[in-house]
Parts: sequence; C-alpha cells; structure tokens
Amino acid sequence: MITKLKMGLRNLRMSREELKKMLIIVIPAFIELVLSQLFSMVDTVMLGQSSLSYTAIAAVGLTNNPINLVIGVTQAFFIGTTAAVSWSIGANKQDNAKAVIRESMTLSVIIGTVAGLILYFFSGQLVTFMGAKADTFEYSKTYLQMIAWGIPFQVMTMCITASMRGAGLTRFPMVYNLIANGSNVLMNFLLIYGIWIFPELGVKGAAIATSCSKIIAFLMALFAIFVFDSKIKIKITENFMIRKETVKRIADVGITAALEQLFMQAGFILFTKIVSVLPTPIFSAHQIGLSVNGLSWVPSQAYGVAATTLVGQALGAERKDIAVKHANIIHIFSFLTSAFIGLMFILFSRNIVLIYNSEPETVAAASTALKLIALGLPGISTQIPIAAALRGAKDTLTPLVANFFSVWVFRVFVAYLFVSVFQWGIAGAWLTIVLDQTCRAVIVYSRFLSKKWLNKEIIT
Repeated sequence: MITKLKMGLRNLRMSREELKKMLIIVIPAFIELVLSQLFSMVDTVMLGQSSLSYTAIAAVGLTNNPINLVIGVTQAFFIGTTAAVSWSIGANKQDNAKAVIRESMTLSVIIGTVAGLILYFFSGQLVTFMGAKADTFEYSKTYLQMIAWGIPFQVMTMCITASMRGAGLTRFPMVYNLIANGSNVLMNFLLIYGIWIFPELGVKGAAIATSCSKIIAFLMALFAIFVFDSKIKIKITENFMIRKETVKRIADVGITAALEQLFMQAGFILFTKIVSVLPTPIFSAHQIGLSVNGLSWVPSQAYGVAATTLVGQALGAERKDIAVKHANIIHIFSFLTSAFIGLMFILFSRNIVLIYNSEPETVAAASTALKLIALGLPGISTQIPIAAALRGAKDTLTPLVANFFSVWVFRVFVAYLFVSVFQWGIAGAWLTIVLDQTCRAVIVYSRFLSKKWLNKEIIT
C-alpha cells in the first residue's frame, strides 16, 4: 500500500515548465473570477445598504435565475469553443483554431441578440413565475429589462473569453473583465445612491451600471482579439461565415454542456421558487448566502478553466498520461483552496453577513447558510474541475447526467420536502445544496477514475 502511494505521488510531480504552464492559466483566471465575484458581492452590499434594504436584495435575487439560465446555457455552449481551440493549439494547428473563433463569434451575435430579446419582452412573466410579491414585482421587472440591453454584448464577450482560454491566454480576459467590473462598481455608487449630478435610481441604477459594464468589456475584448498580437489574432477581413464542420466541432462539446446548464438552471429556478415562499427577510438572507457562496465557487471554476485547456491540449498532442496528471494536480489545488474558504465561512459567517445587512433575522439566517455550505465545499472543489477535465476530453455526457440527477433530486424534490413539508426553512434549503454538490462529485469522480473518458475521438 505504501509503495503504491509513493508511486502515485511520484506520478503527480510536475516539472518547472509544467507548473509554469498551469499557473499561467490558473492565476489570471483565478484573479479574474474571484475579483469579479467580489465586485458582484459589492453590488449586493450597495443595494442592501440603500433605502430599500432587503427588499432590493430580494427583488434582484428573483432575476438571478432567469439571467443565469440564459447566460449559463450560452456560456456552456462556448465551452465547446474552448475545447475545440485547445485541441487545435495542442496539435499546433493555429489556423484551425482561428476558424473556430471566427465562426463562434458569428454564432455569439445571433445567440446574444435572441437571449436579450427574450429577457426584455418576457421580464414581467419571468419574475412573476419566480415568485415576485407586491413589494418586489416592479423592481424585479425593471431590473431584468435593463439587464437585457447588455446581454448581447455579454454573450459576445464570453465567446472571445472562451476562445482565449482555449489558447491558454487567460491574462487578457482578466484585464478587461476586471476593468469592466471596476467600472460597474463606480457606476453603481453613482446611480444607486444619486451621487454628484446623477439621479438616485436604486435598483434601476444598478441594472444600468451592469449593462454599461458589459459594453465596456465587449469593446476591450474586441481589441484583444483583433488588435493585440497573439497566436490567435484574427482579422476583420477574414471569413466569418458559419461552416457545418466547424460548428460540429464546437457542438460536440457545446451542445451537451448547454443542455447540462439548461437542466441545471431550470432546477435552480424551481429551487428558488420553493425558497421564495419564505418571508422576505429570510429570502433576502438566502440571496446573501448565494452571493457569498459564489466566492467559494470561483476558485474551483478557475481551476476548471485550466483543466479544460490543459487536458484538451494534452489530448490534442496525443498525451493521455499528461492529461490525467494535470487533472489530478488541478483537483488537489482546488480542494486545498476550498478547504481554506470553508474554514473562513465557519469562523466568520456572521461578520461576513453584517457587511450586507444588519437586520437580526436576516443575519441569523444567512449565517446558518454559510456554515452549512462549508460542508459542501469538498463536493464543489471536486465536481467543478473534474467535470471540466472530462469536457476537455469531449466526455460531456457524465457531467450532464451528474448535474441532471443531483439537481432535480436534491434541489427540487428533496428541497420541497425540507422547506415546504418539514418546515426546516433556510437550513433545509441549504442542506439540499450540500447533498447536491456531494452527489455530483461522486458521479464525475467515479467516471474520472475509470479513465474511460480518455477514449473519446478528438478532432484537431
């Protein structure tokens, strides 16, 4: 047993070049995603400290699931772009990678426009379905309509970001997303509270600021892909027409990943409806918990970016051993980072929540949520990077099955029992999140250990 353990640890050793390659991808993605989440948390804090207090937080919270459904599905589709670009780069076929990027950009224009129109024209129906009450309906509807204007630009930026991640160029997305998010915070400050010459717009101001920041990110992303000299730099004069063979390469991963997000986000919507029956202060606490919990997700998502890229490039270069090695090491980094975050949630949950709101009922409920999610962090830190590694190998069915089963069993059926039947309140809701994450981790990691995911055919 000891001999096998030593051999296993020896196989996980990385050379200086391998470590450098991984960190070049992970560190910018980590900084980008963590700081972007912190900026998002600042948005919620600003609304919580406005004159509307927890009503504003609850109102915006009702729009999160419809927005996440649209963004989650489209972003998942562009995982296919990341994978296809990484395969071509790994096989040293830059021209093929550029063709994928150009046609993905054309698709992003179509997808983003349709998504924005749906959110705008069906805003009232969507927030009503989500459980908007008399005190939150108008705020929720207005917020969703204003956000819809920025959706096309956000989708196009996601496409460019996915392309750059596939090539291992994560520093560019880090820069333009951080600048855009910083602008969002500044505009929030001016438009939520009515500072200087700007009117006090509250929830509407927060939405306008967010949409403007998406446009800023898009313009900078265009500069990065068209102007900056990189191995995937493209020209406006090149062919952007969609071809069947290229779309197939993207869709091999993207369609299944998009379906995975569709099923998952639909389950999240029903989960939110189940929780929305709780009193507004408690539902506000639930939204605060989700906001802070996002911070526990983003490190694993950053490692997931590296997993998809490095596994894809390794398999493109026909190095299955390197693909397995990189996935294992990334998983270890993800687990250790999440362990530290979980400890912070347990020790400082009340202090964190007080930054958002000081209502005693809200603070107590949100603190309970953070302590519970600490139990789910081992699952989160496993299922995100391991599922990302599987997608990099074109094994997209396993994450789909894992998410569909765990979300619909735990976040829909079990959540209804815990919240509505057993009356366990917010504790019951967040216990189902822990069970969901743990179940997903068991399924995807079992598949990973089988190594059957290495047998998929990769087209470079």
